[in-house]
Amino acid sequence: MEVIRVHESGVTEAVERAQNALKLGKVVACPTDTVYGLLADAANQEAVARIFQMKGRERGKPLSVFVKDIAAAKELAEISVEQEPYLRDVWPGNVTVLLESKHKLSEFFEKEGKIGIRIPRYPLVNELLEKFGKPLTGTSANVSGQPPCLDSKEVLDQFRGREFQPDVLLGAGKLPEARPSTVIDITKSPPEILRA
Repeated sequence: MEVIRVHESGVTEAVERAQNALKLGKVVACPTDTVYGLLADAANQEAVARIFQMKGRERGKPLSVFVKDIAAAKELAEISVEQEPYLRDVWPGNVTVLLESKHKLSEFFEKEGKIGIRIPRYPLVNELLEKFGKPLTGTSANVSGQPPCLDSKEVLDQFRGREFQPDVLLGAGKLPEARPSTVIDITKSPPEILRA
C-alpha cells in the first residue's frame, strides 16, 4: 500500500496522485467528512469487486456512490422536483440518500432498484470528484465487522496482512470524531431513516 501523507505533499498533489491511481483502476483509501473511505471508479467493475474482497463484504450489501453535484446524481437516479429541494438542503454533507436507480452502474450499487448517493463535504474528496469527473465508490475503509477508521494508522492496521488491500492511502492523520453517514430512503413517504 503506497502511503501519501497529505500534509506533506499538499492537497493538490495528493488529488493528482489519487486521480492517476483511480484512472488505472486502483483503490484509494482516503479521509472524508465522516471516516476514512475506499474510493474507486464506480464504473470500473473490477475495481469495485476488489473493494468487496478487501472488506470481506457480502455481495448483497450494495455500496453507495459519491458524486460531485446534483446534476451528476441525476445521471444515476430519478430525482423528482419534490425531492430536489431536500437534496439541496442535505448535500454536501454526511447524508446518503436512497433514490430510484437509472441502472447506469453495476448491481454492486443497487438493491430493490434503489441506489445510495452522497455529495461529501470534504475539500480533498470534492476536488477529486471534480477533477476525476466520474462517480466514485463511497464506502468506509474498514474490514466488514470491524469499526470504521478515523485515523490513517487504523486503516494500515486493519488491512495489514490481508490478501486484498487498498493500493494507495491518502494519510491525513486523525479525523475529528465522527460516524458513517446517515442513510435515508426518500423513495418512501414518509422518508425512512435506515441508519442514523
